[in-house]
Amino acid sequence: MPKIDLFSDKIIVCSFLLSWSKFNYLVWLNYHDAMRKFLFNQLWFFALLFTVSCHTIYQPTAVQYKDYRLAAGAASDEKLQSLLKPYADSVNKSMNDVIAVAATELEKRQPEGTLGNVMADAMLAKARQKYKTTVDASFINYGGIRLPSLAAGNITTGKIFELSPFDNIIVLLTVKGSTLQDLLNHIANRKGWPVAGINFEIKGTKAINAQLNGLALEANKTYTIAVLDYIANGGDDCTMLKVLPQQNNGTLFRDAVIEYLKDITSQGKKISAQIENRVINVQ
Repeated sequence: MPKIDLFSDKIIVCSFLLSWSKFNYLVWLNYHDAMRKFLFNQLWFFALLFTVSCHTIYQPTAVQYKDYRLAAGAASDEKLQSLLKPYADSVNKSMNDVIAVAATELEKRQPEGTLGNVMADAMLAKARQKYKTTVDASFINYGGIRLPSLAAGNITTGKIFELSPFDNIIVLLTVKGSTLQDLLNHIANRKGWPVAGINFEIKGTKAINAQLNGLALEANKTYTIAVLDYIANGGDDCTMLKVLPQQNNGTLFRDAVIEYLKDITSQGKKISAQIENRVINVQ
């Protein structure tokens, strides 16, 4: 653990000002009235500074630390293992819980992939449910999905943590069509991201022919979209979103995906997805 040595300048500041106050008070006793008034004001001035400045201010003077390299051949600490074992057993058990079954392999691809479609569908469905409002579309930055694929078969809680290891939150943004077009152009320039509720074509580095729920994108119309707080805050160069107010109720994206997969499983269904031409390249 880093060791930080701190000191406080409280004593230094207060002692200095207090000594000046005492000095002025002694002089004040020996001068005529005009000088007394002047020095009296000086006394109160320094007394005020004393009052304001006498609070604890900590500043680091040194930082000491030591690095410990973890390697496969490192000696184990039995006491530490014994301390962690109850927690490790509990975590491992929950991470191995099967929450769904994938009918086929789900792949992360650009401009569109089956894994991305499932994740974007989960975001859109849970955003509508958790915020109890109309949400037109959802967007996930390509790097927000951290595995290249999910194999057919059992899907565990731990696998979803691997897919989405960050504590990203689903937030809602209200955007004009013109701003949404800027986002789509950015996505086109990045060769396509997982989306739901919207489809568009990529021509060069621009997005064209965008449609939401079968209707053409209108520049002056207002839309509500669900995104990760990471990109809402300007991450992945989404600067066009950074200035927009956010609705944030703390819904973790990872938890939303787990709930979504459990919902499908509770209906007796397996997890499946198809390429639906949500995002396609055109000449």
